[in-house]
Amino acid sequence: MASTWWPCLVLALLFSEAASGFSRNPLRLLGKRSLPGGAADGIEVYSTKISCKVTSRFAHNVVTTKAVNNADKAKEVSFDVELPKTAFITNFTLTIDGVTYPGIVKEKEVAKKQYEKAVSQGKTAGLVKASGRKLEKFTVSVNVAAGSNVIFELTYEELLKRHQGKYEMYLKVQPKQLIKHFEIEAHIFEPQGISTLDAEASFITNDLLGSALTKSFSGKKGHVSFKPSLDQQRSCPTCSDSLLNGDFTITYDVNRESPANVQVVNGYFVHFFAPQGLPVVPKNVVFVIDVSGSMAGRKIQQTRDALLKILDDVKETDYLNFILFSGGVTTWKDQLVQATPENLQEARTFVKNIRDDGMTNLNDGLLRGIHMLNKAREENLVPERSTSIVIMLTDGDANAGESRPERIQENVRNAIKGKFPLYNLGFGNNLNFNFLETMGLENHGFARRIYEDSDADLQLQGFYDEVANPLLTGVEMEYPQNAILDLTQNSYQHFYDGSEIVVAGRLADENINSFKADVKGQGAFNDLTFTEEVDVKEMEEALKEQDYIFGNYLERLWAYLTIEQLLEKRKNAQGEEKENLTAQALDLSLKYHFVTPLTSMVVTKPEDNEDQTAIADKPGEVAISATPSKAYLVGYQPPQNPYYYVDGDPHFIIQVPEKNDALCFNIDEDPGTVLRLIQDPDTGLTVNGQIIGDKRDSTAANNRKTFFGKLGITNSQMDFRMEVTTEKITLWNGDEPSTFSWLDTVTVTQDGLSVTINRKKNMVISFGDGVTFVVVLHQVWKKLPGHYDFLGFYVVDSHRMSAQTHGLLGQFFHPFDFKVSDIHPGSDPTKPDATMVVKNHRLTVTRGSQKDYRKDASVGMKVACWFVHNNGEGLIDGVHTDYIVPNLF
Repeated sequence: MASTWWPCLVLALLFSEAASGFSRNPLRLLGKRSLPGGAADGIEVYSTKISCKVTSRFAHNVVTTKAVNNADKAKEVSFDVELPKTAFITNFTLTIDGVTYPGIVKEKEVAKKQYEKAVSQGKTAGLVKASGRKLEKFTVSVNVAAGSNVIFELTYEELLKRHQGKYEMYLKVQPKQLIKHFEIEAHIFEPQGISTLDAEASFITNDLLGSALTKSFSGKKGHVSFKPSLDQQRSCPTCSDSLLNGDFTITYDVNRESPANVQVVNGYFVHFFAPQGLPVVPKNVVFVIDVSGSMAGRKIQQTRDALLKILDDVKETDYLNFILFSGGVTTWKDQLVQATPENLQEARTFVKNIRDDGMTNLNDGLLRGIHMLNKAREENLVPERSTSIVIMLTDGDANAGESRPERIQENVRNAIKGKFPLYNLGFGNNLNFNFLETMGLENHGFARRIYEDSDADLQLQGFYDEVANPLLTGVEMEYPQNAILDLTQNSYQHFYDGSEIVVAGRLADENINSFKADVKGQGAFNDLTFTEEVDVKEMEEALKEQDYIFGNYLERLWAYLTIEQLLEKRKNAQGEEKENLTAQALDLSLKYHFVTPLTSMVVTKPEDNEDQTAIADKPGEVAISATPSKAYLVGYQPPQNPYYYVDGDPHFIIQVPEKNDALCFNIDEDPGTVLRLIQDPDTGLTVNGQIIGDKRDSTAANNRKTFFGKLGITNSQMDFRMEVTTEKITLWNGDEPSTFSWLDTVTVTQDGLSVTINRKKNMVISFGDGVTFVVVLHQVWKKLPGHYDFLGFYVVDSHRMSAQTHGLLGQFFHPFDFKVSDIHPGSDPTKPDATMVVKNHRLTVTRGSQKDYRKDASVGMKVACWFVHNNGEGLIDGVHTDYIVPNLF
C-alpha cells in the first residue's frame, strides 16, 4: 500500500542566467543546449554528493553540490533541495571562491525583522520556503562571477519512523544534466544489528543499476553506494541530458530477537520498543464518512474503492459500522456488528451504493459514531479485550448543524473522554486542516491529509493498514523513579504491528552503572510486562564506532523528539501552557540549531558587493477556509513447599519433606520421545516433555546423555497451551499464538495465569494461587562438540492440584513413605548403596546428588538424593513406557 509519507529527499539543480535584470526560465536552459560533461551555458556542476549517516534510526544527511562558472560573465545558480517534512534543517553553508557564508538559526521573529530590513533596502532574494505533498523545498540562488567556484552544503536531520515493518529513506534524484561525480552514499549503524537492507532506483534499468549500485550489511553496519558514470546517466548513448529523474529508495529493518532495545550514551538514553509474534487485538471500528455534495465524482468513487479494499482486510474478530453524514446522518446498522462473511458481504453492498448528497453535518455524524462505540462497550456487545477506533473522512468545513469548530471539538472531547483514538482524514485542500489536526491530537489520534491525486484510494488504504493490527493497548513505558530529568512521551493508547514506539530521556546521574526499562500493555488475551536492563559502561564501550556514529547523536535524537512532541502539544494548548511549550521548544531549537516552525535560518550571501538576505523557514500545513515493574527476577525465590523437578540427563528428583531427604531416578529413552510429566484431570493441567539427545555418537546406549529440549504445558479449562523450546516460548489462547524469545524479559498476565520470562535465565508460570512451575534455560558452550542447549523443569508449588494428578512427577504430589536401611559400600566407593522399601517394593538404591538450578542456572546447588535404578522401576507406578505419549499436546 502507498504510505502517506516517506522519509525522503529530492535533489534538483536548476540554473538560470542573470543579465541586465533579465532571468530566463531555469528549465529552458537544461535541454539540448546543455553541454557534454554537465555544463549549461558555462555553468558546470561537476560534483553532487548525498551523504547519509543513520545511527539508531537517527539520520544525519548532508547534500553537497560543487559548480564552476566557465563563462566569461556572471551567472546565477539556483540550488534546490526538497527534503522530508519530518526533517529539521540544521546547517547550510555557501562557499564562493573559498569564502564561506554560513546560515544562522534565529528565532523566527528576529529573523523576520532582519529580512524585512533587507527588503526595505532592496537587498533580499526572497523567502526560502515551499511545501508539497511529502516534501518541503529549500532553495537558494546566488550570482557566481566568471571563473568562480561555488559549493552548496545543506545538512538536515530526522528520526526515521518505522512503518509497516521497515525504515525507508526515499531520495528523489533529479539533477537535470550529466554530472561527472554523482554519488549517493549511506552508512547505517544499528546496535541491534541489521536484519534486511535493500536499495532500488525507479529511473534506471536493472542492468545499469547493477554496476552503479553496491549494497551490503553485516552485523550492526550497512552500506549503500550509488555512483552512476556519465554513460549510465545519459538518457541515450549520444545525449547530453540525464535520465536520472525518479526515486532512489533505501529500506532496512533491525534484528528483533528482543522486543525492546535500550541505549545509554553520555547521560542520555533511547528506548525502542517493537514486539513481534503477538496476536492482534480485535478492533471495533466506526467509519464516519462525509457524503456531502463536495464529495461528488472522483472523491466519492475513490472513497468507495478504498472502503471495499479495507473490507477485504477486516478480520472476523473485528466489529464495525458505517456512519454517513451530509445534511443529516445515515447509519448502515443500528449498532456495531461482527465482521462475519455474511455481514461483510452486506457491508460491500452498502458501500457500493454510497452517494453524495447535500450539506456537511460533521458534528452529528462524528457524535453518532462515538456514541455507538460507547454503547457497544457499555452493553458488552463487543469483546472485553478489544479496542475501539473512530476513522473520519471529510473534504470540507462543517456547514450544517453545529458548525463552530471550537464547539465541535468540545463536543467530541466530552463524548470520547480519552477512551479511544480519533483519526481524521482530510480529503483535498478545501478544509480547515488545523481544526482536524487539533481534534485528532486531543483525542489520542492524529490527522492526515489525503491528496486529490489518482492514488487517493491507495492513500486511504495505506492509512488503514497502519492501524489495522493493534498488538497492545494502554502501553506504559516505565523507568526508575528519580533517575530521569527529561522524558519524551511514554504513554500510548496503542501499539500497531509494523510500527515502533520510541522514548528518549536525559538521566539525572550520568555515572549510573545500570539502567532498567519496563513496558506494560494489554494484549489480545493477557497483560504483558517487558523489561530491559542494560549495563551502561558495557554499552558505551560497544557503541564506540566513530566511523559510523556522528557526534552526540543520542542527545540530538532526544532533542529532535522532544521538540517534535512539544510542537504537537502546542497545537491544542492555550494561554500560559502554550507559552511554556513554545518557550521550551524554541530554546531547544536554538540550542541544537534546528530550523523548526519557531525558528528560521538566515542566509546572507554576496550580490554585486552588497549582502543579500534570504530565510529558510519550516512551513506547516496551510489552513484553507504507573508503578515500576516487578517483572525482572534475577533469581526466582521459590516458596518453602516440597519440590519436584527434572533437569540434566533427564534426572528426576522428588523431595520428601517428612524425611528431610530426596529420591531421584533417570529415564533412558531415545531422542524424540515425549514423556508425560504431569496430568491433572480436575484442574485441566498437563505437562509433557520431549527428549533430545547429545550429538556425540555412542555405541553404548547407556552412555548416551539425553535432555529435555521441549516442553508442552496445557490447561484445557482455560483453552491455553504453551510450547517452550530452547529458542522461544509460544503461548496460545485458542488458536491465537503469542511468541517470545529467551532474550525477552516480559510478564504476561491474564485471569488465573501469570508467565514471567527472565532474559536467558528462567521462566515462571503460575496458575492462580497454588500451582507454580519454573523452566530453566541451560545454554551450553557451542564450541564444545556435539552439545545442545536444554531445559530444566521445576514444580515449586502444587498444593492446589488434585489427588487425581499423575505423571512421572505428578504422582509424587501426594504424600508417600519410604524407608532406607543397610547402607553399605557400592561399586563406586564415593557413592554408598542401600536397601529401600517404597510402595511395597524392596530396591537397591545408590546415594548420589543432583543439581538444583532454580537460583543459579549456570552453577546450581547440589541436592543429595537416593538414586533408584532401571528407569525408576519400583518407585514409579507401572513402568516408564506407560508415560510415553504421542506428542507435546
